Amino acid sequence: MKTNTVTNDLEQFVLENTGNSINKWKHYFEIYDRHFSRYRGADVHIVEFGVCHGGSLQMWKTYFGPSARIFGIDINPECKKLEEENIDIFIGDQEDRAFLRSLAKTIPRIDILIDDGGHKMNQQIATFEELFPFIDENGIYLCEDLHTSYWEKFGGGYKKNGTFIEYSKNFIDYLHAWHSQNPKKLDVTDFTKSVHSLHYYNSILVIEKRKTVKPSCIETGTARVSKYKAKKKWWKKWFK
Repeated sequence: MKTNTVTNDLEQFVLENTGNSINKWKHYFEIYDRHFSRYRGADVHIVEFGVCHGGSLQMWKTYFGPSARIFGIDINPECKKLEEENIDIFIGDQEDRAFLRSLAKTIPRIDILIDDGGHKMNQQIATFEELFPFIDENGIYLCEDLHTSYWEKFGGGYKKNGTFIEYSKNFIDYLHAWHSQNPKKLDVTDFTKSVHSLHYYNSILVIEKRKTVKPSCIETGTARVSKYKAKKKWWKKWFK
């Protein structure tokens, strides 16, 4: 008989939660813990778009500990009532770039940014473009519920231009721009210099920041085998 196994404290918190409502996909908690656990007990600043009923803010407060500061963002003015010690809430439209820029000036530091907001394409893209540069140089950006990129209701559609999934595919090129042989088409950018890794999961993208430099190759040891030159296939000779 199969039993549900709790794999981390976040999952345990949610399963035992009797406080404010939390609505998350079950597989998210392992992903959160994998990338966020190094911040536990530290002086960490977390920004989460999408306050809803406030349950996830309380979850983060418990998970990260008393030194953490949590900043929640929501368009619903009622969410302001959910403020408590170490939890500040800002009310505004996630698609409003002026509002997003004001957050960058108001919030003293962003170590972790979680986009669980409106899930519409323009909202996700605007939030990334305006706030990613302000995330700490060793910080984390996480955008969740990426499956909305495939849902028409949210402006999505398979291979549709302008979805966050299609938009974020460019990040793979930016990450590898050090190796570009055509700088006019693909050149090194601030993204290239500040991103260490991209992690795609079902419905989640995690970007881990770290200052990077052009990769270099290292070779050690002296023993080698003889070089091998592959022979041409007979059919290649025939059709030459």
